[in-house]
Amino acid sequence: MSSLREECGVFGVYCKESYDVARMTYYGLFALQHRGQESCGIVVNDDGLFNTYRDLGLVNEVFTADKIDALGLGNMAVGHVRYGTTGNSGRVNAQPIVVNHIKGRMALAHNGNLTNSFELRSELELKGSIFHTTADTEVISYIVTEERLSAPTIEEAVNRAMNRIKGAYSLVIMSPAKLIAARDENGFRPLCYGETPDGRYVVASESCALDAVGARFIRDIEPGEILVFDKNGIRSIKDHCNKQPMKLCVFEYVYFARPDSVIDGACVHEARLRAGAYLSLEHPVQADVVIGVPDSGLDAAVGYSRQSGIPYEIGFIKNKYIARTFIAPGQSSREDKVRIKLNPISSVVKGKRIVLIDDSIVRGTTSARIVALLREAGAKEIHMRISAPPFLNPCYYGTDIDSRENLIACHHSVDEIAKIIGADSLGYLSIDSVKKIACGVNGKGYCTACFDGEYPTEVPKNTHKNRFEEKISSNK
Repeated sequence: MSSLREECGVFGVYCKESYDVARMTYYGLFALQHRGQESCGIVVNDDGLFNTYRDLGLVNEVFTADKIDALGLGNMAVGHVRYGTTGNSGRVNAQPIVVNHIKGRMALAHNGNLTNSFELRSELELKGSIFHTTADTEVISYIVTEERLSAPTIEEAVNRAMNRIKGAYSLVIMSPAKLIAARDENGFRPLCYGETPDGRYVVASESCALDAVGARFIRDIEPGEILVFDKNGIRSIKDHCNKQPMKLCVFEYVYFARPDSVIDGACVHEARLRAGAYLSLEHPVQADVVIGVPDSGLDAAVGYSRQSGIPYEIGFIKNKYIARTFIAPGQSSREDKVRIKLNPISSVVKGKRIVLIDDSIVRGTTSARIVALLREAGAKEIHMRISAPPFLNPCYYGTDIDSRENLIACHHSVDEIAKIIGADSLGYLSIDSVKKIACGVNGKGYCTACFDGEYPTEVPKNTHKNRFEEKISSNK
């Protein structure tokens, strides 16, 4: 874990008539690729028949033209891009999950992490449920299916399931007749919907995916809300709304989301500009140039430059054909990718005092390599500034930080970390400032537990990423 790993992206589309929803979903997933690069999948509803394809790899690698054509036409589709925060990275854990039960079919895509998945899975297994994956998404599908046996509708089954599942979840669920979107009561992960000019409804993790398919953003789905799309239009169920304080993951603004997305009323690009400006006020330094680490450090670097008056320059050229470094399994693979992913522009950094802006430091290995690249290019001084506070605590809501063991800030002071990564100085954004970067999400709240340890929910007892694999192994 040399840097922060992200979670997943979900996408869904509902049409009243048959349409090329597979291709439309492909474009939506392509726009959400930054949220997960491990695996992806699409399920198309063709008059009650679910056509499915899932595999490991990037969207454009998995879904060739032939694969998209094979999915056929339909009036609904659900799609998913994954980086696993629970369960291993095998093909079996690719989503969406498809369930065939006595009352019909269901396809489900999930972004987030349940905090009670271990207990729920144990309870289901004792009833005879057989699990094919080791991801908590399958737990959600079982709970919804179990509730559907007695519920009059699929949306009521989802409503009842939300009384049982705890933690972070943004869901897109498809039945033969309905598309359903649901967001957990705290709103940990984003979810929004829009409409195309010809009347097709689209649900996505981020508004950038709506833009990619020509849909007009309508609004974010509220924490605890269930939206139902069917032949009668749209219905909202708010039985779970306003039961818990809003706790959107603040790292959506710092890192996860694309800069052109708008989440819960706040522009991600503007939030990162503010983060850089606050960082300049909190950690000023005499320097010649400000540069950002592509991509998520660039906006904050511009904000730092504007506030400080130090010129901003493009300091690195990024190889656009290399995926996000930390997605690659294995430390040596990640370090190799750092070398070919970023190349400093020597004329910008040679002999200069550099302010280097990045979004986070997890273990410190990637930061050390980036600093070393600048040294090799002739930088005179390197003052690293991070547009988020130090990571001190595990995340249980969909970010792959499952223990304090790999967090460098848990074991070293700021000055010690600066020496470890080779920087002349190091400064982190304060917790107070990070809470203000998106203007308080229109007055609502953030989850900052990974920084301050103030968890909005009960802390789960079984938290290891591969807990289900370990449970299976122990039962052999």
